Amino acid sequence: MNLALPHLILGSRSPRRSQLLTEAGFRFTIRIEETDESFDERIPVLEVAEMLACRKADALFSTLTNEEVLLTADSVVIIKDQIFNKPEDYDDGRRILQILSGKKHTVATGVCLCTIEKRHSFTVCTEIHFDEIDDDEMHYYLTKYTPYDKAGGYGIQDWIGVCKVGRIEGSYTNVMGLPVREVYVALKQFQVFPFME
Repeated sequence: MNLALPHLILGSRSPRRSQLLTEAGFRFTIRIEETDESFDERIPVLEVAEMLACRKADALFSTLTNEEVLLTADSVVIIKDQIFNKPEDYDDGRRILQILSGKKHTVATGVCLCTIEKRHSFTVCTEIHFDEIDDDEMHYYLTKYTPYDKAGGYGIQDWIGVCKVGRIEGSYTNVMGLPVREVYVALKQFQVFPFME
C-alpha cells in the first residue's frame, strides 16, 4: 500500500527527512525558505524544537495553495537542560562527544503541519544512552564521518549509532530527524490524503 499525497510540501533540505518520507511511501515536494534558527535561551529546552519548526512553517506559509499541506521540523539534542547544536569544527565536535559519552541525552523533534486553514504542531522525544566513547573512537568518528551538519554532532545511522549506543527509548526515526510514525498519525487526523493500492 502506498500513500498518495501529491501536495505534501516538505519545508526542509535535510536529506534524512527526505529519505524517511520516501521510505514511508510519501510523495512530496521540497520547498525551502531560509529561517533564523536562533532562540531565546529562557525558553524551556523541550519547547525549542517545536518553536523552530513553527517558525519554518511561518516562513513558507505565504507560498501555500489550497491543495497543499506543509510539513516542517527541527531537532535538538538536550543534556542537562542544555541544547547542543551542530558542531562548528573538529574541536567543537570532540567537546560535544565528550559531554555525551557514557550519558543519557534527549533528542527532541518539533513538527509543524499546516494548511491555509489549520495548523497542528507537536514534539516527540527520544532518550539515547551512549556507551563511553574513548579518544581514539572520537577521532575516528569525527574524521571518517560527517557529523558537522547534525544536531548534537552525531548521526544515529552512522558508526557511532551502531557501535556506541547502548539503548534507545522511543522513536528511532525521531533521532534521525523526523518521527515518521507520529507524522503519519497526524496526517491521518488532518484527513489530507487518501489511501491508494
